[in-house]
Amino acid sequence: MKLLLIEDNLQLAHWLASLLREQDFVVDHMEDGDAADRQLQQARYDVVLLDLNIPRLSGKGVLRRLRERRDEVPVLILTAAASLDQKVQCLEIGADDYLVKPFEARELVARIKALVRRQVPGKANDMSCGDLRYDLRTRQFALAGRELALPPRERTLLETLMLRSGSTVPKQTLIDGLFDLDDEPSADALELYVHRLRKKLEASQATIITLRGVGYLLRTRDDG
Repeated sequence: MKLLLIEDNLQLAHWLASLLREQDFVVDHMEDGDAADRQLQQARYDVVLLDLNIPRLSGKGVLRRLRERRDEVPVLILTAAASLDQKVQCLEIGADDYLVKPFEARELVARIKALVRRQVPGKANDMSCGDLRYDLRTRQFALAGRELALPPRERTLLETLMLRSGSTVPKQTLIDGLFDLDDEPSADALELYVHRLRKKLEASQATIITLRGVGYLLRTRDDG
C-alpha cells in the first residue's frame, strides 16, 4: 500500500515515515501544499495523510482541490487542532477521517487499514482468490491454509492485485505503488517481482495473467 504523507514538521514526518515503512507501507513525503497538490495530480495513492497547517497551500486547500478534481483517494487528517468546528469542516470538505495529535502508532495504522477496507467490495477484512487468502488486518497472505511469507515488495504487489482482484491493473499503477520518490522505478524490476510471485503461486488456484499492453490480472485458474 502506498501512502502520501503531507507534513511540514520534519522531525514528526521522519518518525511517521519510518514507523509506516516498518509496517511495509510505501511512503512518499511532501512538506508543502503546492508540492503535494502537484504530486497528487500525477501519482496514485491508497491513502493520503494530511496535516492542516502546512505552507504555500493549506491542508484544507489541498483537500478542496482533490475533491474538485473528483479524486476519491481516502484522506486522513492529522492535526493538533481538536476543535469540533474544524473537524466538521474538514469532513464536509471531503476528509474521510480525522486524528488529533499526539496519537498512538497502532491507532494510526488501524485507521489507515480501515480506510483501505472501505474501498474493498463488501468492506471485508478477509479476501480470497481461489485458495489464496488475504487478511487486511494483518496484511498477511495464506495459500491452501498455510502462511505465505513474502518480501515487502512482493507483498505490496500481490496486495495491489488482490485488492483489485478480477480487474486489470495497469503496469504503471503497479510500478508507482512499488517505488517511492527516492527509488528509481523500473519496469524490469516489476517483471522480476511478478515472475517470483508466479513461481510461488504455481501450485495455487490463483494465477497472475499478463495482458500485453494493458497490465496484470489476478484471477483463479478456472476462470477461462
